[in-house]
Amino acid sequence: MNDHSFQINFKQYYRQLCIYALHFVENAGAAEDIVQDAFVGLWQRRDDIRDVKPYLYASVRNGCLTFLKKQRQSTEGLSDGMLEDLPDEGLEDRSEIEARMWSAIDSLPERRRQVLLMSKRDGMKYEDIAYHLGISVHTVRNHISKALEGLRSLPLKFFSFFFCTG
Repeated sequence: MNDHSFQINFKQYYRQLCIYALHFVENAGAAEDIVQDAFVGLWQRRDDIRDVKPYLYASVRNGCLTFLKKQRQSTEGLSDGMLEDLPDEGLEDRSEIEARMWSAIDSLPERRRQVLLMSKRDGMKYEDIAYHLGISVHTVRNHISKALEGLRSLPLKFFSFFFCTG
């Protein structure tokens, strides 16, 4: 693996791996550290690794287990069985879907993205968004409508994931 292919893999997998790790460790800083360590490992073993995606996911999962074991030692809050039974069925796919959805949201114009997130992520009412941003309720509706219109062009499973999961 050369520098260019490493950069391509980093751009392709970094965000979804962070989301994947976050499902396990529930700490954004720790999740990013774990993913960065996985990429360091990939770089160090770049001549030996043929299938990058499974290697990265296994490395991140193992990093999460290590993090949780260390956390358990300091808090005694997790049992060994809890660590062994970390659910990861479907988390790879879910992390990929989340990463694509957030990329689509990130590509929205700044104000439109802000209004959408305040409404859908934060659960704010249109009136509250309008007051907070100093715009009219009509403008809020317009931003939401245009944002959703753009996101509806995504495959259904991406769109429904954002609005149907908790």
